[in-house]
Amino acid sequence: MFTIRNIIKRYGGRVVLDSVSFAAEDRKITYILGTSGSGKSTLLKTMIGAIRPDAGEILFNDTDITKLSNNDLGPYRKKIGMLFQQGALINYLSVFDNIALPMREHTTLDENIIKIMVKMKLELVGLRDFEDLMPSQLSGGMQKRVALARALALDPSVIFFDEPTSGLDPIGRSVITKLIADLNRLMGISCIVVSHAVEEALRIADRIVILFRGKVIAEGTPQEIRQAPDPLVQQFITGSVDGPIAFRA
Repeated sequence: MFTIRNIIKRYGGRVVLDSVSFAAEDRKITYILGTSGSGKSTLLKTMIGAIRPDAGEILFNDTDITKLSNNDLGPYRKKIGMLFQQGALINYLSVFDNIALPMREHTTLDENIIKIMVKMKLELVGLRDFEDLMPSQLSGGMQKRVALARALALDPSVIFFDEPTSGLDPIGRSVITKLIADLNRLMGISCIVVSHAVEEALRIADRIVILFRGKVIAEGTPQEIRQAPDPLVQQFITGSVDGPIAFRA
């Protein structure tokens, strides 16, 4: 589905992504892990077409999205969903209207059909009958689930998750992690997750990519990552203070 080839991105004189290459397979869960400042968020932004890399290719099936014009990126973005780190719900819109917004903006569906579709998306994330509430009336975990329902609005083939469990209590983290697994295993949606959550990745990912200082230092199945001989990888996945990753890295 996604093939990333030698992506380079600089900000000023600083190289944020340094010849990053990996693959994210169709109908699989791919976790992109790394320390703070490793380039994870920048990589995600290049993959959704929000920023352009300075060099390299990002192939979605056979299309290099780095070569698409802003107009041509529109059809691509309709095929993907995005769950932002803070949910990014529109505070003055109800739950219903937040989820309905992509359908109203990008389709010609009748309002009655939209109403049914919104209820279906809320059912998928375990929030039946929440459509009349405002975002301020929801917990942080519920807001993220509403944002996930909105990401599902146009029935994407792939969903990107930006730190989906950050800021949540243990139960909230478990709920979101299970939803990612269920969307993939039960519905065949490809999931690409940018995260610090090593344990979650090792539990549900099909493939894990680890970035450090803009470079891919490991790529493989959870089992391969656990057995990786690189001390950088082992320090990261175990969370050890002692190792080649300095405290200030």
